[in-house]
Amino acid sequence: MDESNDEGPRFGNFYGGALVRSQDYQWVTEILETRKRELGFNGEVKWQKVTLQYLEKYIALMDTLFDLIKDDFVKIRIMFTQNYFEAINLSVEQRAKEYQMLYYQFFKHAFGLRYSNPTSLEELSLRIYFDELPVSPKDASEFKDYIEKIQLMKEFTEAKIKIKKEDITEVKSHNHVLMQYMDVVLGSMYFRLNDFHKVIPEGEKRRGKRTVAKEKVYKHINNRIRQIYPNFNIGISTGYKNIEDRWNHPYRHWLFIPNEHRIAPEYKK
Repeated sequence: MDESNDEGPRFGNFYGGALVRSQDYQWVTEILETRKRELGFNGEVKWQKVTLQYLEKYIALMDTLFDLIKDDFVKIRIMFTQNYFEAINLSVEQRAKEYQMLYYQFFKHAFGLRYSNPTSLEELSLRIYFDELPVSPKDASEFKDYIEKIQLMKEFTEAKIKIKKEDITEVKSHNHVLMQYMDVVLGSMYFRLNDFHKVIPEGEKRRGKRTVAKEKVYKHINNRIRQIYPNFNIGISTGYKNIEDRWNHPYRHWLFIPNEHRIAPEYKK
């Protein structure tokens, strides 16, 4: 699980997650690590490191990831909010814990976990890796408690989904290659949805080279998504024919709209 809690000019609160079945995890990790080495990456792969010099290498990395997504060895989910829909009637505590509350909703709903064990003949255990939580140790512990208790909800008990406290872990993305690849996808969506591809530095007539490179990586990612879902719209929640598709689909977006909100017309495009 990864997140970018930056508030963009149009979209913010970006959360991303990658899911791999336990029997595939080592194999998938080895593929991603091997590709990094082949391309000469020694350090961490990150969206912020995309430059013209590394453009083709980042595109190659994304091809490796999306080959795995296309074949459903990796599931990707991205959630974000739109400033156009402004939450209202939040308490002081709710505003203070907005990060954790949104992350909780993302984990609970984005992957459609309740539909992941249709026969419910055997228990399904989850092992969860969160990127280091940017909150106090007390708040982090409280957040993990809430995540653990999701298994007690009716729809999760019926699906026989189990979550052990010791299987909820904070990690450094530097040590988790799948999280690094996920960061590139997540960053590309934050970049495009907030129109950062149009930015021209002050005093210049053209966009910067890094901006051009990032747009090309984004366009390649978008093309790979559209090979799975033609006409995919990155700025709205991904549709589905059957409710089980919330689990079955290999790649989905979720535009989170608060139940209680006001329309902020100043953010209308």
